[in-house]
Amino acid sequence: MSHVTAHVLDAVVGAPARGLTVVLETADGTPLATAATNDDGRVPELGPQTLESGDYRITFRTGEYFAGRNQPTFYPFVTVNFTVRAEEAHYHVPLLLSPFAFSTYRGS
Repeated sequence: MSHVTAHVLDAVVGAPARGLTVVLETADGTPLATAATNDDGRVPELGPQTLESGDYRITFRTGEYFAGRNQPTFYPFVTVNFTVRAEEAHYHVPLLLSPFAFSTYRGS
């Protein structure tokens, strides 16, 4: 399993956000992985199986996702910065999304 996974739900339609691009980067912007959400709105494999301790970020390309649905959005990107401790086996980053609001938390 990847050290980092993600899940995106589209609150407007009450369904998973399929085909939304997700990018994992180091804090300085070095790309580590790019993937798209599956039919369940999940990215089960995002990056390596382990990461060194430090700061990272996930960017959800929400503008592209909403443009594909002819829906304007205030947030063309949602970036979540987080800290990894290498001894922890897994980080899950869920995103609840609408065109004009979002929320996230550390999932399990």
